[in-house]
Amino acid sequence: MADVKSGANPLFLREEELRQAMELLFFSYRDFTAEPDQILSHYGFGRAHHRVIYFVGRHPSMTVSELLDILRITKQSLSRVLSQLVREDFIEQKPGTEDRRQRLLELTKKGKKLESELIENQRRRIARAYRIAGADAVAGFRTVLYNLMDEDGRKRFDHVEALQPAVARR
Repeated sequence: MADVKSGANPLFLREEELRQAMELLFFSYRDFTAEPDQILSHYGFGRAHHRVIYFVGRHPSMTVSELLDILRITKQSLSRVLSQLVREDFIEQKPGTEDRRQRLLELTKKGKKLESELIENQRRRIARAYRIAGADAVAGFRTVLYNLMDEDGRKRFDHVEALQPAVARR
């Protein structure tokens, strides 16, 4: 494999290489989501439920507005998913401490258990891939993922020290 650090390599800019990268992303995502999809189906949930559970678990006490900003879905779509998760006791909503109109979201005990189930296989997959690829490849992969995001998405990671070289190259 060519040394990625040595500067621009026209091999990675050819149509075939770009298409291959797209296919790798599609197949990786398919396999990355397969086991969680099976678990979700037992509850009558889909990937939208998984994303809500993941981000509420990752950022306890986040507001509905913050979740909408992350997911980039309509209020109506989120309302349907969130209402079901609240009704079935996976997520609880609490009023904001400073603004009582805000709804702060947290996983319940049942929600934490499901979140753990959903991410376990994904954590193993990523850990295995990182071990096989090695530190330099992991750093390159993170830089590629970071730069696939639009500017708003990248802003969420500007505080991550490991990504700072990528920020400087924008």
